[in-house]
Amino acid sequence: APYGIESFDSVLKPLWTGIRQHRGKTLASFLKAIGFIIPLMDSEYASYYTREVMVILIREFQSPDEDMKKVVLKVVKQCIECEGVEPEYVRNDVLPEYFRCFWIRRMALDRRNYQQLVETTEELAAKVGGGHIVERLVPHLKDDAEPFRRMVVETMGNIVRELGVADIDQRLEERLIDGLLFAFQEQGGDDNQIVLQGLGTVVSTLGLRAKSYLQQIGGIIKWRLNNKSARIRQQAADLATEVAGVMKRCDEEELMGHLGLVLFEYLGEEYPDVLGSILAGLKAIVSVIGIAKMTPPIQDLLPRLTPILKNRQEKVQENCIDLVGRIADRGAEFISSREWMRICFELLELLKAPKKAIRRAAVSTFGYIAKAIGPQDVLATLLSNLKVQERQQRVCTTVAIAIVAETCQPFTVLPAVMNEYKIPELNVQNGVLKSLSFLFEYVGEMAKDYIYAVTPLLEDALVDRDLVHRQTACSTVGHLALGVNGLGCEDALIHLLNHVWPNIFETSPHVINAVLSAINGCMVAVGPITLLLYVEQGLFHPARKVREIYWKIYNNLYVYAQDGLVPAYPRIEDDEDGSDKKMRYWRAELDLFL
Repeated sequence: APYGIESFDSVLKPLWTGIRQHRGKTLASFLKAIGFIIPLMDSEYASYYTREVMVILIREFQSPDEDMKKVVLKVVKQCIECEGVEPEYVRNDVLPEYFRCFWIRRMALDRRNYQQLVETTEELAAKVGGGHIVERLVPHLKDDAEPFRRMVVETMGNIVRELGVADIDQRLEERLIDGLLFAFQEQGGDDNQIVLQGLGTVVSTLGLRAKSYLQQIGGIIKWRLNNKSARIRQQAADLATEVAGVMKRCDEEELMGHLGLVLFEYLGEEYPDVLGSILAGLKAIVSVIGIAKMTPPIQDLLPRLTPILKNRQEKVQENCIDLVGRIADRGAEFISSREWMRICFELLELLKAPKKAIRRAAVSTFGYIAKAIGPQDVLATLLSNLKVQERQQRVCTTVAIAIVAETCQPFTVLPAVMNEYKIPELNVQNGVLKSLSFLFEYVGEMAKDYIYAVTPLLEDALVDRDLVHRQTACSTVGHLALGVNGLGCEDALIHLLNHVWPNIFETSPHVINAVLSAINGCMVAVGPITLLLYVEQGLFHPARKVREIYWKIYNNLYVYAQDGLVPAYPRIEDDEDGSDKKMRYWRAELDLFL
């Protein structure tokens, strides 16, 4: 048991007499205190005191006061958690009254009580076994009140997820699935995720035992996809997403193929939320059934997805790009390279989507397509995109170029990218530098093979009059230095550092941040002592502006590599000022060699 119960010895007796004397809010406070003390006790004491306090708690189960109910539920949870409390006692003495008083419709309407009741019931299930609690809850799945049904489904889903279905027998399992399907079909409110997730959790946990119910679930999905209500169609598509994994485990490939065909027929859906769910369902089926066995064939599916990429609704975009990415990753050979190029042009538009998840999905899909059809065609598309005016699109294009370099090796990309730098246009050159920055950030140690090739280009950018050129080149140097750390490229890095160093006096915050990041990267790669030699020149300069930045760099150096600087500190002669006092700067221990 946890420590600390000795400290509470003096208050135990007053607490126990208090719960017998008081009523109402005072009793609630006493019970709350006891709820926190009992878990500190050893198991035999915890068992004894739980039995004592449970008499009062069971009496208070019937209290009409909402706050009292909340306190009672919390204390029951804390007491049941204790080791010494026997499951048999809980099953016989606590559960009957607990279910009679708490599992009523009114509890589902108050959000705080709802949450506490779900948590306490989960704790009881952990103590007496999930099957016992599920058996008591199953009849409520067909209750008329929807909020109450939702609370029952949420509790069951959590219990099954935590404890599994080993203690649920065949008969109870049939009643459970029947009740869950009833609750799923009868839901009317907008909060449909709870029932859907509960049903999905139970079916997934049942695994092979769910095989006999899958035909029924498949029938419900197909029937409800045909409903005139958009919400019901969306629920059906979401359910297909939830159960796809179980269908694979139960070898129901024929049913999955049929569902894939049905969902494919509904790709003309006009409501974007429903279309997003249909795409998610197709994505789940493609993931588990595999590209080769998918019906409809991938050759038919992908051309239907290309126009959907133009849809501006976020859920549709995200699921559609994920689905295209999955096909590109696993079955690119089924599709002609011309079709992939068409998709590349569509994806370029999505690189400027406001939602980050969509941009990220688009960029990774670019990588898959580049891997599938070779980097040359994709790269040509991306490089032409560097010429556009819109900044966000250019930035996303540079990220895509870096992803292509990572998936297809940098040597396939670097020559074309560096060649593009010849174009005397600001946006293109900045885009190339940004691409190099992302590229070296992604490829890490592979940069060792390319550092000498890009050094002249970076050298040119670091002496350019345009601030942004120098800023982007500095951030590239930073990533490059961290990538080649310890790989013997110090000569190139010192050469680049010589070009970075004059920029330390820049006042623009973005530029100075990039310069300092390049200097810090070089510090890691070439060592702090080399940097100290650069810094010492300006620490005591007469101009304050010069001293400030040099001390800033020195402080960074000191924070990162204080111990590395010790052997390199300069020797300073002892100071004799004519008086008896002599300032000694000499440190004998620095002259020792081991």
